[in-house]
Amino acid sequence: MTTTTEPPDPILFEPAPIDWSNLYWVAAALAAMIAVILSGNLWALNFLHVAAGLLWTGIDLFMGFVVGPALRRTPFEVRRAVMTQLTPRTMFLLPTISIITGTTGWYLARDLGYLAAPYPAYWWVVGALVVITVLTVQGLGILLPTQIRVYFELIKAEPDRERIARLSANYFYIIALQGLMQVAIIAIMARFRMGL
Repeated sequence: MTTTTEPPDPILFEPAPIDWSNLYWVAAALAAMIAVILSGNLWALNFLHVAAGLLWTGIDLFMGFVVGPALRRTPFEVRRAVMTQLTPRTMFLLPTISIITGTTGWYLARDLGYLAAPYPAYWWVVGALVVITVLTVQGLGILLPTQIRVYFELIKAEPDRERIARLSANYFYIIALQGLMQVAIIAIMARFRMGL
């Protein structure tokens, strides 16, 4: 007696569309940030900075060290299904929280007097500015455009795998560098908290 096993169900591929109405949420978040900055409320500014920073750091570390390595070891169709669901959600969230984190951090540093700190303590401020600049430039200038180009290739009926491989060649290394930069900014912020 022989048993036959049916092949597994194929992955149902239905990409999530990019919902451009999310730009309203982005505008609302940026308007809230501006309102907090203009209010002069140091507690609210600190809260917004910490909340956005936690979200940004947590998502970056999770994506860079958990999701990325896991996806690299999965079949193409699985990666395709996950990335076409993930990209339309993260392409609005990550740039927004990175902008809020950096901007509120600048105003918080100004209001707490860190921008006027004497040397050598000021090197911590310089370090924070360098790290946040690298994070923002990589995120907005490299990762986001690459992610969007890969998304548009993945939603095609017959995606060009070679093009995706070229676009993604350094993507995971940059994500890993983002994670390391996030750890560096946590160390710098811990130093700020304990006093320069």
